[in-house]
Amino acid sequence: MEGVDNVANYLRPGKLWEAFTADERVVLLIDEIDKADIEFPNDLLQELDRMEFFVYETGETIRARHRPIVVITSNNEKELPDAFLRRCFFHYIEFPDRATMERIVAVHFPDIAPRLVSQALEVFFELREAPGLKKRPSTSELVDWLKLLMADEVAREALSQRDPAKSLPPLAGALVKNEQDTALLERLAFMVRRQGR
Repeated sequence: MEGVDNVANYLRPGKLWEAFTADERVVLLIDEIDKADIEFPNDLLQELDRMEFFVYETGETIRARHRPIVVITSNNEKELPDAFLRRCFFHYIEFPDRATMERIVAVHFPDIAPRLVSQALEVFFELREAPGLKKRPSTSELVDWLKLLMADEVAREALSQRDPAKSLPPLAGALVKNEQDTALLERLAFMVRRQGR
């Protein structure tokens, strides 16, 4: 087979490589950097500072033709190194309010019943405000939950007749992602029931 001894035939350029070799200036998104290995931000910092990196397998240096615009996101699950943060322009994005969330839902489900959206958002924002939650439900979890509710008529009916003091919302496992939060929400519902007596 021709070229089998050439290791370059087995390398596939990644997104940084593609951004550096692009014919025009591009935007490079590095999403959720806080989920990467602990050394990744510092390693990336070196390549971004120099606008080049070395490919050990081929012995070549890849240099940026045009400096890309680099957008890096973090969910703040892990502290990023100070040296890395010093070189960043920080912008905090607030969690979407109800009106924005309605627009997000409409993009994903243009034909969804408005009543279902209203009921689901009510429950969703109630859960997000529950004191002591380890992991508050996110936008993607809301979208997943709505997809399940749309497919399950029984769950939709249970949502519309739900008494927050009596139970967790139907299909709550799409919103609440750990045992501690489930137990907390069950205790809160129990306390509400006791106060209502």
